[in-house]
Amino acid sequence: MNKAPLKGMRDFLPEEMRVRDYVQAKILQVYRASGFERISTPILEDMENLDKSDGGDNLNLIFKVLKRGEKLEKALASGEENALSDMGLRYDLTLPLSRYYAANKEKLPVPFKVIQTDRVYRAERPQKGRMREFVQCDIDILGDESLNAEVELIDVTARALMAIGFSNFTVNVNDRRLLRGMLQGLGFQQETLDSVCITFDKLDKVGPVGVAAELREKGFAEQAVAALEAFLAKGAFGLDEVAALCEDKTLSENVRYVLNTARTVADGAYAVEYNPSLVRGQGYYTGMVFEVTCAQFAGAVAGGGRYDDMVGKFLGQKVPAVGFSIGFERICSILLEQGYAVPQAAKRLALLYGPQENFADVLQKAAALRKQGEYEVTVQAAAKKLGKQYERLEQRGFSAVCLSEKYPELKFFD
Repeated sequence: MNKAPLKGMRDFLPEEMRVRDYVQAKILQVYRASGFERISTPILEDMENLDKSDGGDNLNLIFKVLKRGEKLEKALASGEENALSDMGLRYDLTLPLSRYYAANKEKLPVPFKVIQTDRVYRAERPQKGRMREFVQCDIDILGDESLNAEVELIDVTARALMAIGFSNFTVNVNDRRLLRGMLQGLGFQQETLDSVCITFDKLDKVGPVGVAAELREKGFAEQAVAALEAFLAKGAFGLDEVAALCEDKTLSENVRYVLNTARTVADGAYAVEYNPSLVRGQGYYTGMVFEVTCAQFAGAVAGGGRYDDMVGKFLGQKVPAVGFSIGFERICSILLEQGYAVPQAAKRLALLYGPQENFADVLQKAAALRKQGEYEVTVQAAAKKLGKQYERLEQRGFSAVCLSEKYPELKFFD
């Protein structure tokens, strides 16, 4: 028997779970205080739904579940690989939410402000920061097409991050339609924009020269590539420069509204910036996209965007939707690496009892200690060598011990 978890999966020690539970509780506290309601959906989804979800590269990372019994035998006999699976593990929480909303629309308020904190699965190549099973913490607003939905999600997500101790972060904002308009203005054809955007998303990593080189490798028109390269070579460019290349001026005004309103709400607690190279990988995003970055950490700690077409795939009618997801695993990893201690955690006390003591009396003494409201109380048999037992308890974060026979006298650790 193999005692190690599967590759890409993790066991968590009690100390790690204390941090994870605390972080999730603080996030949920902020979400709920802002009027969002929590739901839960199954980890398995219909394979057809997953295949049609526009999940970008994630569609190649779905854990597929084989059919069972006679259905599997027939699928094997057919020789068609695609016929072997009829369901798969969810790769994020957006597709399940869209299906859920379509199925329960008549029972839900409008707009529907929803929380999802749950496990998702991707058949990643395991490496640091990329696991096959991980937790996402999402908030979404469905049924509100106004730009205020974007602003509210930025505000709530930022407050959740600050509640768990993050500061000096930046909320980056872009609109994929604005980016596509800019690229068309530089000469790229509409049908090529998806591929161009994938390359453009690497701007922060490879720079203008790297972006141009990859576009040339892909065989795009030299005139368009040269125009983009010249535009990028000018250095930093902002919303005005991008808007000048776009026919639809309302797109830049929408971004400007979200930026200005979110900055007013932030009141200097965090930055809100326009990031013209922000794309995000999921193909279901239809408009504005967001990402939260911290200068002291590489990569993003939260991200999201508007996906107005997803619910419509189930209902046959457009339903506006926008969401923001906190990178729960990344945040917990950062905090644990820093030796993070849960603030204002209840003190832990061990009540030690001997072999001759009445266990019912011991539990009653523990209940009395808990009733004082100052301690989490663990009942434990006393070891023959109390010194070593005290040392282990102190290492595990206990503040004090109480020998049951000397109750209520406490011994405190320094």
